[in-house]
Amino acid sequence: MKNRRFNKALSTFVFLLAFAGCTNLQEDVLDESLTGTGDAELISGSIAPVYGNLRYVWMHTLNFGLQEVASDEGILPYRGGTDWYDGGKFIAVHQHLMTPSNSLVGDTWTGITLTLSRAVIAAERLRDEAENGNTDARNALYEMEAAKAYLNMLALDNWGLVFKKESSDETSEILRGQEAIAYIEGKLLSVVDVIAEGNNPGRFNKHSVKALLARLYLNAAVYRDPYGTPVFRNEDMDKVIQYTTDIISGPYALSAEYFDLFNDDNHTNPELIFALDQRGVLETEHSRWAYWSISGDQVPRPELPNTRGTDAVAATPDFYQTWVDAYGDVDPADADARFFQENTVIPDHLKDLTGINPTNDSEHYYCVDAQQFEMDRGILRGIIWGPRKDGGGNILRCSDGKVRIYPVINRRTSGANITYVDHTLEVNFTANGSLHNTGHRFSKYQFSRTAPNCCSYSSVDLVLIRLGEIYLMRAEARLRKGDASGALADVNTLRTSRTARPAQTPAALTSIDLDVLFRESGFELYWEGFRRNYQIRFGKYEDRWTEKTSSDVRKRLFPIPQKAIDGASGVEGFLVQNEGY
Repeated sequence: MKNRRFNKALSTFVFLLAFAGCTNLQEDVLDESLTGTGDAELISGSIAPVYGNLRYVWMHTLNFGLQEVASDEGILPYRGGTDWYDGGKFIAVHQHLMTPSNSLVGDTWTGITLTLSRAVIAAERLRDEAENGNTDARNALYEMEAAKAYLNMLALDNWGLVFKKESSDETSEILRGQEAIAYIEGKLLSVVDVIAEGNNPGRFNKHSVKALLARLYLNAAVYRDPYGTPVFRNEDMDKVIQYTTDIISGPYALSAEYFDLFNDDNHTNPELIFALDQRGVLETEHSRWAYWSISGDQVPRPELPNTRGTDAVAATPDFYQTWVDAYGDVDPADADARFFQENTVIPDHLKDLTGINPTNDSEHYYCVDAQQFEMDRGILRGIIWGPRKDGGGNILRCSDGKVRIYPVINRRTSGANITYVDHTLEVNFTANGSLHNTGHRFSKYQFSRTAPNCCSYSSVDLVLIRLGEIYLMRAEARLRKGDASGALADVNTLRTSRTARPAQTPAALTSIDLDVLFRESGFELYWEGFRRNYQIRFGKYEDRWTEKTSSDVRKRLFPIPQKAIDGASGVEGFLVQNEGY
């Protein structure tokens, strides 16, 4: 397979007017599965940069990180006073104290608008071919129209605006509120009945377009009045129910093992509706959702000793407490298969670490084949176990060549009094609360067996739409219309579907209200970039949580980056800063 590059040049002036703040149209990208020759080359050369660049949009230091740390789900301190400060951008976003110069916000803006510009160019190139009767180009055009709607929905979520733009030589029109909703709705409705059914979750199809319509109608109340109390219209909820019901009756099925959704082979999981296809061989296939939260002292793939974590985002104590509140005296790891999957099975005679520490534990290990070692999944607490390296950086092995698995040593911040990595509940912005070990960690995605380092060449698709979310959307729409029994049935169908480990299959709920549904959405969708959106819609975003006290409703939207405002300054009124910034 060949690594191809495609370039499309626009003048800096036109580009700044089109998507202010982005200045580089260099394509750096492609999934080789989309390449070809002749007509296929034109089609693949048009759409591959869009699909490929969506990985960039959903990088940990772009939209994924922005959604996680702005919510009550994730927190990223200045680790040990050495790591992850990055100008304070993560701390400011978490505290809702961001400014127009915040680079986490600014880089996300650039990622979304740059990818949107590529979708506009792709649609423009494909339209001529489609009008000449090329059926393959016609369906690819429908996919790009869906991509434009999807990217504009991300912009609407983040900044309360969309870019109306149909060709590369036009200046974008900025739409907000009902006009923005109507524009996205029109895009999606224009393709929903004509786009291919599709069985590849890496491409937009009829089902993913219906899912986007359901999302749009569910969030319409927020989009119309981003700073007020949402008013959910029955006609919107009816459309949510209509489209989610269509999807539920379609070709998808809930995954019996929850964590199979996030494994190396998840591309064929029947629950996936839309995902970023990462089965190629380019560096842009990334493991960042897997590695970002886990300990930098962990070696997740001992057959590839350079793999590691990075000690970044941890779960806030507040988010963890929602699990405790739900299950009371029962450990959530025992009560809910979505919370934890034990893969690193420690022999009973090694579990007691009384009197054991890094200075005397040379024989306190067990052996496992390097290819068989798997980290625990879900939310990691306490002392973790994994491979250990000698002074030369070589993985320690047993006499039969298998890998030794020890308690992982905290070499990052334990100093002279060396200790094990112990993921404590408490994590905050104080010196002690910011140490590298603090905070429970998210290990939802499998660390790919094709990733030779922390970051690149992952084979795990990044899940953006799946059937579990569809059930939650229908439950919410039903509940907001007063159908509590229908909502309860949907939530219980979802909860009780995770049957691969029967002892941990969550029990059916006996009742439901909006607070319970919000809590359930957190259990099902954590570490997938949804929490901020749900908090705003459920009226929770102005609450207090660890290190965040702001109750300013204007922080529901992020600031438009100053570089975008400056770039558009030649056209009066083109970009108007959001309130409160």
